Amino acid sequence: MSSILSRSVTNNRSLLYYPIGVRSVQTDSQPKTKQQKIKKFSVYRWNPENPSVNPHLQSYDVDLSSCGPMVLDALIKIKNEMDPTLTFRRSCREGICGSCAMNINGTNTLACICKIEDNLSKDTKIYPLPHLYVVKDLVPDLNNFYNQYKSIQPWLQRKEKSNGTQYLQSIKDRDKLDGLYECILCACCSTSCPSYWWNSDRYLGPAALMQAYRWVIDSRDESTAERLEKLKDPFSLYRCHTIMNCTRTCPKHLNPGKAIGELKKLASGWIQKEKPEMTGQS
Repeated sequence: MSSILSRSVTNNRSLLYYPIGVRSVQTDSQPKTKQQKIKKFSVYRWNPENPSVNPHLQSYDVDLSSCGPMVLDALIKIKNEMDPTLTFRRSCREGICGSCAMNINGTNTLACICKIEDNLSKDTKIYPLPHLYVVKDLVPDLNNFYNQYKSIQPWLQRKEKSNGTQYLQSIKDRDKLDGLYECILCACCSTSCPSYWWNSDRYLGPAALMQAYRWVIDSRDESTAERLEKLKDPFSLYRCHTIMNCTRTCPKHLNPGKAIGELKKLASGWIQKEKPEMTGQS
């Protein structure tokens, strides 16, 4: 037999034969176990079905050597392997849907794109979005947030029905919408705003106002005056004090603070033009 390895093919499967005098190499049948990397996660817990138990932080030790790199991976591992009662929202896992918005180590962000810190000695603290009613654990009540978004009528409005007609716009007009339409309504910006914390019943908040600006400047929309009229009261728009928390925390790197500033300019200009007696209102 040749000293060179010979190969025969049977049923589309390759079979290797060692020549006489050649010793086969024995391999360890059991794979080497990875060294454990234990990190503590302190997670906000509250169950409305157990009103006698106050909201509290519950700690979980997660082995990062068998866990994905993102905070959402750790939460899923905790729910699947340690505590099935843990409740949180999640869907796309790619920073698109906004479902897994929560406060992680003091910052509002999306758990699916927030990397786990490598420092094993430091706990990762996870809370629901701040200053919202909590449904359970990490699930906030977003009904008011969505109602405010609905109130700005976030759809194209024309004076006449389209009858299937396309409304074209120039490339320049289309470019004005960049940095606005990408908002995924995760509520990270609004829940980071102190003005929204104290006036969420009347102040629309960064997310809704940025979308209001998006429709006001859309060249295809014909309800600019009506949209600005709805924002003329002292609270809907003018509770913004340009703190810019909204821009700093946006996981999509948008700039709600700038959009609100531009919307104020348009609203103030409309007020002075249409209703001079309101000039000076803030």
